[in-house]
Amino acid sequence: MSEPIRVLVTGAAGQIAYSLLYSISKGDVFGKDQPITLLLLDIPPMLSILDGVVMELQDCALPLLRAIVATGNEEVAFKDLDIAILVGSMPRKEGMERKDLLKANAAIFESQGKALEKYAKKTVKVLVVGNPANTNCLIAMKFASSIPKENFSCLTRLDHNRARSQVAMRCGVPATYVKNVIIWGNHSSTQYPDVHHCLVKMSGNEVACFDAVKDEAWLKGDFITTVQQRGAAVIKSRKLSSAMSAAKAICDHMRDIWFGTPEGEFISMGVYSTGNPYKVPEDLIYSFPVQIKDKTWKIVEGLAVNDFSRAKMEATATELIEERDTAIAFLAK
Repeated sequence: MSEPIRVLVTGAAGQIAYSLLYSISKGDVFGKDQPITLLLLDIPPMLSILDGVVMELQDCALPLLRAIVATGNEEVAFKDLDIAILVGSMPRKEGMERKDLLKANAAIFESQGKALEKYAKKTVKVLVVGNPANTNCLIAMKFASSIPKENFSCLTRLDHNRARSQVAMRCGVPATYVKNVIIWGNHSSTQYPDVHHCLVKMSGNEVACFDAVKDEAWLKGDFITTVQQRGAAVIKSRKLSSAMSAAKAICDHMRDIWFGTPEGEFISMGVYSTGNPYKVPEDLIYSFPVQIKDKTWKIVEGLAVNDFSRAKMEATATELIEERDTAIAFLAK
């Protein structure tokens, strides 16, 4: 067996981490022969809960899990990291405006960016989950300037999985029969779930999504709003935010970074926008269709973008520019 890799999960006492840590530790993400050292970070009031999570992980008796370090100290948590999964963030509370949320999280991810810069390996792969994920990722990246920008990404795989599932249910096929949906832009209600390049396996053949679904009004209407508002719908019904599905999406995202995407398929992830082929403004973390090989992502080029899609891609970019500028203004004070 190889040497253990050091994997950090922040917000480790929270509900997403509770669903995530077991999958990471038993080999679902980095492989069945890759030992793991888990670094678990949370804020001081949560450390007693985190102790219970550590006990449960120990009691699972997982052969790949070689060590667990639970801490409230960034210096300890970020040391020599191979993987950083930044789940913890300030949640939006009742009466809190979006600018208040941006201000609180800008400070958190400035600190974590500085910790990555100072303590983590320069090869570390960083996935930001905590919302607003795109802008939090951009801030962390800016404060870890010696780590390549390409090593940072934010989670839009949950939205990608939601889109696949909606199409699959509509067509009466397994979700694995649906590929190449795209989430463009922000992990927010302005995101654009795009199925113009999606293929659905029907009766052994791959069919264009619009031909498989046979309902253009739904694909350009209720399908989009359902995916955009799915997180809010889960909260309304469950009284808690998505946890099991978010954890599954994190596993999917990190496994594809580690092992690559299947031939002929692309997935969605928020990555740094610079000189991209889709005229998206630079200096944003924006969700694109990507393919991954040798732990390196590449934006899929050459996909046609019609006027309907262009308008929605620009709307979500506009929101990201406003978020970025608001967060950076707070940090400049």
